Amino acid sequence: MCQTGYESLMARELEAAGHGVAASGPGWILAARSGEGESAFLHFRLEKPVEVEGGAVNALAQGLWQFFSESLRGERIEAPWPCVFGAAGDEPGLGRRVTSVEAAFKEILEKKLGRVARLAMADLPRGVGPARGMFVWFTDFGRALASREAWRNGQCRMADDPLAPSRSYLKVEEAYGLLGREPGDGETVCDLGAAPGGWSYSAAKRGARVVAIDNGALKGGALGHAGIDHRRKDAFEIRPSESLVYDWLFCDLVEEPHHVLRSIVEPWIRHRGCRRFIVNLKFGRVDPIELLGELRGAGSPLRTLATGVRIRHLYHDRDELTLTGEVAA
Repeated sequence: MCQTGYESLMARELEAAGHGVAASGPGWILAARSGEGESAFLHFRLEKPVEVEGGAVNALAQGLWQFFSESLRGERIEAPWPCVFGAAGDEPGLGRRVTSVEAAFKEILEKKLGRVARLAMADLPRGVGPARGMFVWFTDFGRALASREAWRNGQCRMADDPLAPSRSYLKVEEAYGLLGREPGDGETVCDLGAAPGGWSYSAAKRGARVVAIDNGALKGGALGHAGIDHRRKDAFEIRPSESLVYDWLFCDLVEEPHHVLRSIVEPWIRHRGCRRFIVNLKFGRVDPIELLGELRGAGSPLRTLATGVRIRHLYHDRDELTLTGEVAA
């Protein structure tokens, strides 16, 4: 599964990695084999899904229950587990169909296995890695793909903050999940291209001390925040210093991605001006699959100078890729 509208890019990424595409639809692709390895456009993956068909809500719910109950043989569920239903695309009424089938399935589950039903969680756990539970993805009104195993790739819808100056705030909040940590009390952040201040506000509200670099004005919760030092300068004029190492580098600039990589990302990690980074690269005017190849290539500074690097097309991203990682010791 991916963000709707980016299926062709996910397909190209999978094919470049040797994973053939058997079928596709809005927000999903059926691959000929499992797509292990790093993927930017993948949001989550169902392993060896089983097709369940039915013309009515109850028929689909019964089919899903049969699959689930048979797969439970010999297994005990003692802890909270994900029971996730979803669909993509804008087909009228499909969302209501999914909600109805989910409710009917959970009603059967409650009658048959009340204790197990009470441990069910409706959301996919945040983070990166495998998950076991019940995962159902509708490709149309009468057809769903179901699996007990899923791979979480780190994307997650985030809750907005009324004080956040911009929608961009949601991207950095989501990116913390890729790193497995977020700015903490007393940590230092250099935010290049900060205005109107969504990323700076996100760090400052956690107690971090932020230097926000942008000629533009800050707004909302970032404006006048005691934890934010706004400096009206061009982000490309700021150079890393060996005597001042920030805990975090933030960078979200509306610039050509290679320019950002050459002028900001590589110098900052090469000179160890930060300990970890979150960077957005806009790909509206470049081929994103070719850009991914460059970022992952043997000569990329992300491979030679950084560790734990993850490249993702986030839930809240548009035509951009988000990079997270730590600078190598």
